[in-house]
Amino acid sequence: MEVKLKAEPRHDSGKGSARQLRAAGRVPGVLYGHGMEARPLSVDALDLLHVLHRGTNVLIDLKLDSETHLTLAREVQRDHIKGRLVHVDFLAIRKDEKITVSVAIKPVGESHGVKEGGVVEHHMWEVEVECLPLDVPEALEADIADLGIGDSLHVRDLKIPPKVEVLTSPDEMVLGVVQPQARGIEEEEAAAAAAAEEAEAAEGEAAEGEAGAAAKKGPAEPAGEGGED
Repeated sequence: MEVKLKAEPRHDSGKGSARQLRAAGRVPGVLYGHGMEARPLSVDALDLLHVLHRGTNVLIDLKLDSETHLTLAREVQRDHIKGRLVHVDFLAIRKDEKITVSVAIKPVGESHGVKEGGVVEHHMWEVEVECLPLDVPEALEADIADLGIGDSLHVRDLKIPPKVEVLTSPDEMVLGVVQPQARGIEEEEAAAAAAAEEAEAAEGEAAEGEAGAAAKKGPAEPAGEGGED
């Protein structure tokens, strides 16, 4: 599915110009790809936000001046404090040329291992695939229904559409079902061992302190048997 987004050319560069655009509710960006010279532009911040809510690999018909380019949003930058969009790159693509993108992994089903008290532990959230732009899946399903405690699921176990080639190694672990109690016991044992070591160290320091104080004081003088002559 493709969405439309209108862009305006950007003639000024520099941080000052970018700040002015953001203050006006626009996001500075760049269009590049297919040998074209990078073209600075800006898009409406709210329009871009709505587009990105459709997914990271949504196809964008980007209209710039009198031309429309099929693109993907790349290098989307946000303000770490306010979360607002601050910059975006648009990669020009063609429908008849394969592209390489990262696709999210979506767990489906209910693991019987989770019902028995285990928890799903994720090792990977997305995989890299190659396909034509119109064949990019929204997500790759990971069926966890048959996983018990101690079982795991790998890239080779994902449901891959026929026109999609996965580039990530098939032996990479995606997720597993683990027993949280076992991990808790190990953490408790480690904490107890650390506390014991701290206690021993404290006792050693106390003993050294007492020995040092005694050495500074010197040997005790014998009690006198008579007065002064």
